[in-house]
Parts: sequence; C-alpha cells; structure tokens
Amino acid sequence: MQHERVADVSYLKKVVGASMAGTVVEWYEFFLYGTAATLVFGKLFFPNTGNELDGVIAAFATYAVGFISRPLGGIVFGHIGDKIGRKSLLQFSLVLIGASTFLMGCLPGFSSIGYWAPILLVTLRFIQGFALGGEWGGAVLLVAEHSPNSSRGFWASFPQAGVPLGNLLATIVLLVLSATLPADAFLSWGWRVGFWLSVIIVGIGYYIRTQVTDSPIFEAAKRQVEQQADAGYGLSEVFRRYPRGVFTAMGLRFGENILYYMVVTFSITYLGHLKVDTTRILTLLLIAHILHAIAIPLVGRLTDLRGRKPVYILGAALSMIWPFVAFPLFSTGNALLILTAIALGLVVHALMYAPQPAIMAEMFPTRMRYSGVSLGYQVTAIVAGSWAPLIGTALLRSFDAWLPIALYILLASAVSLVAALYMRESSGASLVSIDQEDLRRMTST
Repeated sequence: MQHERVADVSYLKKVVGASMAGTVVEWYEFFLYGTAATLVFGKLFFPNTGNELDGVIAAFATYAVGFISRPLGGIVFGHIGDKIGRKSLLQFSLVLIGASTFLMGCLPGFSSIGYWAPILLVTLRFIQGFALGGEWGGAVLLVAEHSPNSSRGFWASFPQAGVPLGNLLATIVLLVLSATLPADAFLSWGWRVGFWLSVIIVGIGYYIRTQVTDSPIFEAAKRQVEQQADAGYGLSEVFRRYPRGVFTAMGLRFGENILYYMVVTFSITYLGHLKVDTTRILTLLLIAHILHAIAIPLVGRLTDLRGRKPVYILGAALSMIWPFVAFPLFSTGNALLILTAIALGLVVHALMYAPQPAIMAEMFPTRMRYSGVSLGYQVTAIVAGSWAPLIGTALLRSFDAWLPIALYILLASAVSLVAALYMRESSGASLVSIDQEDLRRMTST
C-alpha cells in the first residue's frame, strides 16, 4: 500500500517557485511573440503587398500555429511524462522554448532571405507552442502532487498566475524598448533584445528546477507501472478508462479559455474600433494583469475552503453575465470604467482558471495524470481560445454591434457551466486513494 507523503511547507514553496519560474518564462516568450507579431513581424518577415494589414494578418496566422502545436506537445509530453517523470520533461520544455525564442531574435528578414524568413518563423513558432503544450501539465502536477490534500487548490493555483505575470513581463519589455528607442532602431534590432533576454531568464528557471524532485506519489506509481504489466498509461489508456474526466475537463476549459482571450486580446480590437488610444488600452491591461495574478491564488484558497464545484459554477455563471456589463462600460470611453470592465472579466476568469490544476489532478490517477490534464487543457484551446479573437472580430465586422459578441461569450460560458454542474466535487481528495481505487478497478476487469 502507498503511504501518503507530502512536502513540508518550506520545500513546497521551493516546488512552487520552480514551477512558476518556468511557467512565467514560457508564457513570457509565448506572449512576446504575440506582441511582436503586431508591432514587427508583419513588416519584417512577409512580402510588402502595399497594405500593411496583409503582413499583420499573415503574422497572426503564424501566431495561431502555436495554438495548433500546443495539444501535440501536451499529448507527447504527457505520455512520456507519465512514464519517466515531471521534472525532467519540465527542464527539457524550458530549454526547447528558450532556444526557439532566442533563434527568433536572430532571424533575418524577408528582404535578406525571402520566403525562408516566414518559413523559419513558422517552424520556430511551432516548436515554441509544442514546448508550451508540454509545460503546463508538468508544472501544475509538480505542485499538485506535492501538496497536502487540504490545501491543494491554493498551492496548485500558483503556476496559473504565471500566465498573467508572463503576459505582463512581455508587454513591459516591448513597451520599454519601443519607448526608449527610435522607431527605426526598434524595428531593425531593438525588438530582438526581448527575445535574446530569454537565454538569461531560461538559465535562471532551469537552475531553480534542478533543486526539486518528483513527488513520492509519482515515484510509487512509476514502480507500480513497471511491476504490473497491465498498468498502462498515456493517451489511449486515459480515454479508455477515464473518458468522463477528459470530456469534463474539456468542458470546464471551453468557456474559460474563450473568456480569457476575449478579455485580454479581443478587447484591444474592440476598444481600438471605438477609437480608444492604444497606449491607454495597454496601460489598463497591465494593471488588470497584476490584479489577475493576485486574484488567482486567493481563489485557489477559496476552493479549499468552500469546494471546487461551487466556485467554478459561480465563475461560469458570472462569465455569462460579464459581456452584458463590460461592453456598455467599454462604450463610455472612460478609462476607469474600461479598467473596471477588464478587471471584472479577469476576476471572473480567475474563479474558473485558478481551480483547474487541482480539479484536473483529482480527476485522474497518477499513472496517467499528465496525459489526462494535458488533454483536457491543451486540446480544448484549438476550438476555443485560438479562434475567439477572430470570431469576435468577424462578428464586429458583420454586425457592428456588441450584442452578437456577448451572445457568443454567453454560449461558450454555458458549456463550462454545464460541465461544472456535471463534475464531481473533489476538494480534499486523497491522490493516494484515487490511485488505490484505480488499482482496484484495474484488477477487477
């Protein structure tokens, strides 16, 4: 029988730090690409057609490649990570995304190497997304599997805060560079500095991750798989034995993922359409990202005290209401009211986003947990967040009104609400007990 062992608080903090160090770095680099796609890539890496929007559209098409490769990374890393461990895969993903980001900063433009410029850019973006797809599951499980049953929601929520912090860091770096350099210098070489900085940040993150180990519960599950021939793992096994967990996780993720990209990405487009100053929009988003990062661990703690299910239901229900409040506030053009709308959206998002690591970890046994959480989290992004800004823009173009966009967010959030109502409450669950029940089911079939 396995004996439940968890890290002491000081070591658990080190595990959280190791997880967040890499997560912030990887999201910094992922979002850095998105910002640079708007400011630079359309001009440098694609042919001049006479309309600069053509280059921006092409750059955003390469941005979508990162979303397409993320599920593939989640599947591959999940399969291998369930076999050899979380820590080694996390170190590899960090190096992979760091190398691809650094090389982006070294790429010559279209004027130098022609169509090889966009080809190489797309290739590196694919690698970047692939690495990020494998990062999330390993990062949250490294924490979740070390955490006490009574506070797993709190501790496992910290890697989620890496998303707004990474986004914040990327925005700050490019804003500073663009503000301090002449326009021609920023376009020719200044933007590359943000990409080259990844080497330093990755080195720090890699070192921090060498200071932690895989959890005792994973080591026990690994020995079980090695000793028991029918104790499988990976994609096919998780679908065969835990389809409810996979599809519930996807449903929970659907509305949350769409809401996030509508708040942080489409809002820029919508406010720009209303002629709100771009610098003001970015400044408001920076403030909102800070509030988001603070809210996430607070919500994680709330799920330990009040349960995962009621918090998620609240978040999904409020996300159905948010657009009908936010878009009228956007339309005022008042900075304080716009900030209120964006901040409300991100707080509502935190009610769904913060509990996800604990909820998904508690859905699957250890031997297939990496695969299960990666599938639920990453695959959904293909049909959810990756399309959300494009769908929002298309609706705005077709109707020139916010109501159809609000209805789109409402319907997406309704999917997550149904999934939240359907899911089992798991607050305080023992991962050891989940593994024991999995073993019982496996031996009885």
